[in-house]
Amino acid sequence: MSDNSSRPSPLDDVHVAAGAAFTDFAGWRMPVRYASDLAEHETVRTAAGVFDLSHMAEFLIGGTHAAAFLDFALGGRASAIAPGRAKYALLLAEDGGILDDVVVYRLDEHRYWVVANASNREVVAAALSERRADFDVAVDDETDRCALIAVQGPDAVAVVSAITGLVLGDLAVVSGIPYYGVAAGDYGETPVLVARTGYTGEDGFELYLDADAAPALWRDLVDAGAVPCGLAARDTLRLEAGMPLYGHELSRDTLPVQAGLHRVVALGEPRAFVGRAALEAGPVAGARLLVGITGEGKRAARAGYRVLREGSEVGEVTSGALSPSLGIPIALAYVDPDVSEIGTELSLDVRGTVIPARVAPLPFYSRKASS
Repeated sequence: MSDNSSRPSPLDDVHVAAGAAFTDFAGWRMPVRYASDLAEHETVRTAAGVFDLSHMAEFLIGGTHAAAFLDFALGGRASAIAPGRAKYALLLAEDGGILDDVVVYRLDEHRYWVVANASNREVVAAALSERRADFDVAVDDETDRCALIAVQGPDAVAVVSAITGLVLGDLAVVSGIPYYGVAAGDYGETPVLVARTGYTGEDGFELYLDADAAPALWRDLVDAGAVPCGLAARDTLRLEAGMPLYGHELSRDTLPVQAGLHRVVALGEPRAFVGRAALEAGPVAGARLLVGITGEGKRAARAGYRVLREGSEVGEVTSGALSPSLGIPIALAYVDPDVSEIGTELSLDVRGTVIPARVAPLPFYSRKASS
């Protein structure tokens, strides 16, 4: 049930007409489902689903120092991103805690597009503003002017290619955009960024454009065969793909190494960035680590449920569900280091019932392995 005070998406009227059920997500009124969570999940795994992600926050970073600024502000080296490509990165606090996880697109030599989580818009804006003091760079929050539509699934290329009003600049076809690449173009008279990125474990695209033009593009995508999908399906899709969600697997109190994201942070290079000293010092002894867990039966552990080893608590679930694709309970959890090895036998306390489980490799689902 959504709060009446929630901010509507630019596509709100489209969702209402399609019969969507809504939820409040980070202060936004967003579609959680249209009909069936399971059917929408399956659509993305087998065909193409379309998601409204207009709640996400977008920042345009421009100026002669843009690359150097992001190298300092983020835990990854943005200057190494080639124009037309993208990279997953972390925004860290001085003590190494994760303020947000973001995707950084390099549009050209001096311009970057940074996409942050809706719940962290103000945190990211404040951090970027504070860290730009010594750099010749502009930081513009484009969230209120921008809509974001994602098309995900094995048919995503065909669906987006069918939009006759979508014209890319240097590329003749969207299939020419590489994975984690981005291309500028136009949808009719409206500028659009088309990125081959996503949060489902499938191939797909994320399209950024002016909010006023979003309803027409959404309808064109549906007419081309994409099925509207809500945030519930997006959550089970990302969980199967082993992708962390801020506020669940990532937080202000989490260091990247605990979440298995040490490779995202460029510690091997002699450069200064916010949080570096804390990351070099490392987490405290015994700090819990993020792992994947599979369970037996059909009862799934949810966020906050206990992870047990011989009856003693050794961790806590951060996300969990009965996997629609695999038919087994899956979960992400933080556990004590001595029980974090793949294959370690554990159990899950599911509302007082102890369910046998074990540490499993991530991702739970891979489209390459499953195709």
